[in-house]
Amino acid sequence: MDGPTRGGPVLEVIGAVKRFGVVLALNHVNLELRHGEVLALLGDNGAGKSTLIKAISGHHHLDEGEIRVEGRTAPLRNPAAAREFGIETVYQDLALFDNLSASQNFFVGRELRSPGRLGSFGFLRDRAMRAETEELVEKTKVSLPDLGALVGVMSGGQRQAIACARAVAFASKIVILDEPTAALGVRESGKVLDLIKVLSDRGIAVILISHNMEHVLRVADRAVVMRRGEVVGTATPTPESQQRLVSLIVGATEPTAGTPDAQS
Repeated sequence: MDGPTRGGPVLEVIGAVKRFGVVLALNHVNLELRHGEVLALLGDNGAGKSTLIKAISGHHHLDEGEIRVEGRTAPLRNPAAAREFGIETVYQDLALFDNLSASQNFFVGRELRSPGRLGSFGFLRDRAMRAETEELVEKTKVSLPDLGALVGVMSGGQRQAIACARAVAFASKIVILDEPTAALGVRESGKVLDLIKVLSDRGIAVILISHNMEHVLRVADRAVVMRRGEVVGTATPTPESQQRLVSLIVGATEPTAGTPDAQS
């Protein structure tokens, strides 16, 4: 793919282990993500993908291992800490509030307030948030409906656009997208894929979880396959490598130890 020069890693996951009782969800997972890279994270349900991205986004604490951002150990104790490290995540359920407008959803947890008797707990600056949302949306080249309309009356594609645009607007290093085109039509999916390219062109790295191999081939620089909590292979997504990636996902073949595409 065309884009910025890929430099050193922006993200490193080293020896990640996560247990839920007797279930080993992550088994010494290693992962590297470079600046501006679009990395597809593939695997069947239960492969460990969601657990891994929730650890990166601050929702889960690792039992063993560490996460580094630009070479620094990142104590991602909660989602707010992940955002401070420049990591934004769009989950499959979008995490939007139906009773708030698009601009209000943009600034959830980042509300602009006017100073008052309560200091930082003053009145919300709705006009300022809406104006800044319009500016951010313009920069990300996303087409949205009236920013003052309630999200609850919007279509699935419009809601997805708001969630993705919010991540694009505030991310400084990494955006994680969990099935961003699920349940979207062809046109709406195309807009999300275009957004991913915008991110890459800006030098922001993307982790894309998707079951749509066509979309992976279209935007991803590299694909990592997980199965049963482990990384079982990696490859450059191309029509020629597609069958191998599918085989790795379903476990029809095993990567040969020591080959460039094998990882443990």
